[in-house]
Amino acid sequence: MTEAVHEAGLGLAGKTVLVTGGVRGVGAGIAQVLADLGAHPVVCARRPGDVDFEFLSCDVRDPDAVAAMIAEIVDRHGRLDGVVNNAGGSPFAMAADASDNYTAKIIGLNLLAPMTVARAAHAVMVNQDGGGAIVNVSSVSGHRPSPGTAAYGAAKAGLDNLTTSLAVEWAPAVRINSVVAGPVQTEASHLHYGDDDGIAAVGRTIPMGRLAQPVDIGNAVAFLLSPMAEFITGSTLTVHGGGEKPAFLDAANAGNDV
Repeated sequence: MTEAVHEAGLGLAGKTVLVTGGVRGVGAGIAQVLADLGAHPVVCARRPGDVDFEFLSCDVRDPDAVAAMIAEIVDRHGRLDGVVNNAGGSPFAMAADASDNYTAKIIGLNLLAPMTVARAAHAVMVNQDGGGAIVNVSSVSGHRPSPGTAAYGAAKAGLDNLTTSLAVEWAPAVRINSVVAGPVQTEASHLHYGDDDGIAAVGRTIPMGRLAQPVDIGNAVAFLLSPMAEFITGSTLTVHGGGEKPAFLDAANAGNDV
């Protein structure tokens, strides 16, 4: 982030923003970007992590817990300017082997929970001066085959569709967009990509030559929350470093220098 942009703060200075799953990984990176821009991030998770941000314990799959958390934020700060629905994820499990309960939990965390949080936030934002903005953190897994995480991919596809629907229902008071993230390097990357060599090998498949860092996702989220995006709603901003090279490029033996 350039010094000029940092000093400008994107118009986020003093804004109260909830970041779900904000105690580690991508969520902590998003919260740090917002804090650097002068916003006040409030992070939630079921258990606290090693972060310096204001923390509230919440299971975002529990509507009553979500309602209580939103009420607590408004009681402490007087308003809620933004929400980042970041909590989510999935371990590896082939669809034929996964239980019905496992599948329901994955969809609940990655699709139903963001809707629950968004609905609770909307109830506050629609009644406050200036409305508010919501960003859903989605994934490229929702836009291409997701073997081993099929329920997760399906949930993220649903989340992007939900974003477009809510944007129409809630405009103009509340804007809602999604950031479609590609592979991100976090403390949990080894669970998906293996050791350092594996992570580096995956990075080489991306046109930009590396995995995203949490700050890359945070910068995109900050823009969509900011007044600079005041006419943007119902959009998906893809942050994937150019995506994945088509497999046929590796198989072709003619004209392949990509």
